[in-house]
Amino acid sequence: MEFHDNYPQYELMAHHSEEEGKKKRRKLWNVFWIMLGITIVELIIGFKAAEWNLLNEDRTSSVVLKTLFIGLTLLKAFYIVMSFMHLGDEKKWMKYCVLVPYTVFILYLVYIIVGESTYSKEHKERMDPLIVNQKNELNEAAKSGHHAAPAGAHETHEEGAEKPAEEAHH
Repeated sequence: MEFHDNYPQYELMAHHSEEEGKKKRRKLWNVFWIMLGITIVELIIGFKAAEWNLLNEDRTSSVVLKTLFIGLTLLKAFYIVMSFMHLGDEKKWMKYCVLVPYTVFILYLVYIIVGESTYSKEHKERMDPLIVNQKNELNEAAKSGHHAAPAGAHETHEEGAEKPAEEAHH
């Protein structure tokens, strides 16, 4: 079944021949495959992080893991900006006028994100002990391969004691 409408063909609207259209489509497909490859690498790293010792002793992301993900994300952003936003076709001075302020801003955001991500490790004594204990128990359970609830989550009731109305329905 063929689709017909009142619009001219894409090649006529884009003001280029079929050969130029093939080149442009090939370029877009190349960028797609590169970005798909980067995404697959990110997923593999994410799934294998514990196995490859990319996690800290408390099962949080190490600086290496954070740097890897930030770098791969910036690489994907580079391909998006250069290809899909057509910055790769601009003159050199225009590229710098657009990229330099954003690069400085992104580096500043990365600095803030990495600094904030280590806050709980550096200020554990100020955190609520209940939260710290739950986090430690969950980490221990994850290390041993069990997915147990934190202590206190399933309290036992003495015989003869009434259960709260909420639990009676379960």
